[in-house]
Amino acid sequence: MSTSPSDTVLVEQRGRLGVLTLNRPRAINALDLEMVRTAQRALDRWADDDSVTTVLVTGAGDRGLCAGGDLQGMYRSAREGTADSVEFWREEYALDHAIATYAKPVVALMDGIVLGGGVGVSAHASHRVVTERTSVGMPETRIGFVPDVGGPWLLARAPGELGTHLALTASNADGADTIALGMADVLVPSDRLPALEQALETEAPDDVLARLSVDPPASSLVAAGAWVDAAYAGDDVPAIVARLRASDHDDARQAADDIEARSPTAVTLTLAALRRAATLPDLRSALDQDLAVSTYLLGVPDMAEGIRAQVIDKDRSPRWSPARLADVDPAPWAHLFA
Repeated sequence: MSTSPSDTVLVEQRGRLGVLTLNRPRAINALDLEMVRTAQRALDRWADDDSVTTVLVTGAGDRGLCAGGDLQGMYRSAREGTADSVEFWREEYALDHAIATYAKPVVALMDGIVLGGGVGVSAHASHRVVTERTSVGMPETRIGFVPDVGGPWLLARAPGELGTHLALTASNADGADTIALGMADVLVPSDRLPALEQALETEAPDDVLARLSVDPPASSLVAAGAWVDAAYAGDDVPAIVARLRASDHDDARQAADDIEARSPTAVTLTLAALRRAATLPDLRSALDQDLAVSTYLLGVPDMAEGIRAQVIDKDRSPRWSPARLADVDPAPWAHLFA
């Protein structure tokens, strides 16, 4: 069974393999509500179909798996005060949870760009594959938003403070870094992906990946672990920035610049979300927290302003309110973590 090529998620069965192909290559397969619903319906159907033994999540085109969610829709929802984005997030997070808890193996090809919502549909899968082209990130603080889709749950469980560094700076991780963070399992060279997909039609994922994967190169994030762990300890963002500025490492001082360029509100709220996610019992609880935080941010000016600056007007000059980390008051969102 296959849908028409015009559909934004292609649903196919190839042998014993159910394939979900995100199919908006011009937008690097960014997710919208109908895509989420199409993928969920396919998973629901395949769950009771004994002819499907493995599910594959991949993306059309050669730029990446998925560049995230519908930022234009989030902008409209924030500006107009509608609940459209809340509906999208609720169903998107339900899909992420379904992937994480699916009774059959789910193989996610994290090739190329994997951002935001793309992390949600891949990094919770049972078999997560990166390549030499992989670039994974949670760039939300650039747009006045906070990592969601279970991102805080994943990043809080990365070794040391590597996840905190990635989240606050909104920087990207390559394939080796993504494995080191615990957000992927194996590296398969991109020229082997066609063979991987074909083999999954008849073979179990563990066997296929054992045969086609290679040892990843050394992770630059792990190499930076000592100064990252020292700088990012604690719950106070200005103190973190001060330690980064005082570091002997050029990368640390660049990280301080990056954090201070992001939304002060989003950065502060991101750290709070990460710290509480580390204490939560399961992914479902973490996704519930993400929904509460995302919904709260619809009423905070920085989210609409960040999307305006990066996506709408593209002037790359957001006017954050407040403009300084020292002026952020966490009291208005304390209830989110009660």
